[in-house]
Amino acid sequence: MSKNRKNQSAAIRFAPALKAVLLCAFLGGSSIGYVWQKNQLIDLGRRIKEREARLGQLREANLKLSKQLATLRSPAYLERRLKELNLPLTLPAQGQILRLVETSAGDGPAERDSMLAGRGPGGSPGAR
Repeated sequence: MSKNRKNQSAAIRFAPALKAVLLCAFLGGSSIGYVWQKNQLIDLGRRIKEREARLGQLREANLKLSKQLATLRSPAYLERRLKELNLPLTLPAQGQILRLVETSAGDGPAERDSMLAGRGPGGSPGAR
């Protein structure tokens, strides 16, 4: 005689339903995770594109400003501005120009002092 369904335990009847619920939950969670990940990738791609455009703008502005700086430093521009502003500026005489010599950290104190006094390494003036 076969067993009656009424006599089977509730756990045996509940197992297939539990498996189906867990499988649906796994598939649903995986689907939601996939969509979230795709949205993140799209958002990151948009951010990268915006920042690359901003970087291009900054590079163009930097190039423009470097050209403007070169123009402002040019002798021709400075001469023109001096004439416009009527400033009596001229080039300095050779005696007015001081040349500074940079010493290395390995130089001795006597050699450093002679360099600072305007003498060359040999100690005589102008022996640079």
